[in-house]
Amino acid sequence: MPQTSSTRALPGTPGRLAWTVSDGSLEALKWVALALMAGDHVNKYLLHESSTTLYALGRMVMPVFGFVLMFNLARPGALQGGLHRRVMKRLAIFGALAMPAFAWLVGWLPLNILFTLFVATLVVYLLERGGKGYRLLAVMAFVIGGALVEFWWPALLCCLGAWAFVRQPTAGRFTLWALGTASLAIINGNFAALVALALIWGATQVDIPLRRSRWVFYAFYPAHLTALALFLATR
Repeated sequence: MPQTSSTRALPGTPGRLAWTVSDGSLEALKWVALALMAGDHVNKYLLHESSTTLYALGRMVMPVFGFVLMFNLARPGALQGGLHRRVMKRLAIFGALAMPAFAWLVGWLPLNILFTLFVATLVVYLLERGGKGYRLLAVMAFVIGGALVEFWWPALLCCLGAWAFVRQPTAGRFTLWALGTASLAIINGNFAALVALALIWGATQVDIPLRRSRWVFYAFYPAHLTALALFLATR
């Protein structure tokens, strides 16, 4: 089956069709995660987590966004093209923009989810640079960064598991990804995050014609948290 410009095998696996994801389906995953995140935050801040359904669905958000990010970082030429540095810059900027509302709603620590994705990107960047020095820095970033960000080390394990699998989709690496995702149960209190793996697999079975909306996902996070904080502050 020939690949088209909108359908490509997972990076690092030329000629293999397992877990093929089209660009449009990847975009659809982001929209689904964004909707689930909005529902989760409405449930958390406005409904006082009264909806167990919205809470469970919200546990899939981080694994989905983490997969999409790792998929893009693993594309051929991403490191050489400076994608990792650009992504870290955007995550840092929009994460900082979200901090006033996030701090009002939750507190200053742990840092919000955009900083979680920032640390995951930083670890991957250092690992891809190669060499003992960069690997040591990657370990330090994982240990120190994981102590400071939302969902802590389990979130980083989930992202790094996805990155390892995307680069070489083997049964062993899928198991590591699943275990990393399952470790989120320590924080979530359930294993609902694992359903994200089924959702991602479902995206590999269809080619959804969606155009990329890069800045919507970055901007939505601080915008919706600010709106929630302002609404609660004026009640």
